[in-house]
Amino acid sequence: MNRLVLVGAFVGAFAASTASAQNTSLGSVTLGKKVMADGKPLAAGTYQIRLTGDAPKPGVGQAPDAEKYVEFLKGGKVVAKEVATVISAEDMGKIAKSRRPGANSAKVETLKGNDYTRIWINKSGNNYLINLPTGS
Repeated sequence: MNRLVLVGAFVGAFAASTASAQNTSLGSVTLGKKVMADGKPLAAGTYQIRLTGDAPKPGVGQAPDAEKYVEFLKGGKVVAKEVATVISAEDMGKIAKSRRPGANSAKVETLKGNDYTRIWINKSGNNYLINLPTGS
């Protein structure tokens, strides 16, 4: 009986720690113009961005943790879900051409040609890049 209680406690603790890791806040961003996210228009405004525990199926030769799904929240409600490319701080230092956001901060930039908006979040040693088509 004691083993059953111990196993139950272990499973419960593991499930609780996994659930909290699945929905980590990456911070908030303000979009200056409408974009498309999750195949739907996302109006200009401020959104909380949350990392989920879900990931798309990796492409050939791609690391399993190279992309993760993030959620956009407005007023506490999920309004869109999109894919973020995950790049370590070390790797980002080798490939970044523009100035990176500071630790635990974000920047929103319009990419050349005004066809995409990039949300770049630097959080806990990882960079999360979310590229969204403009909603023009």
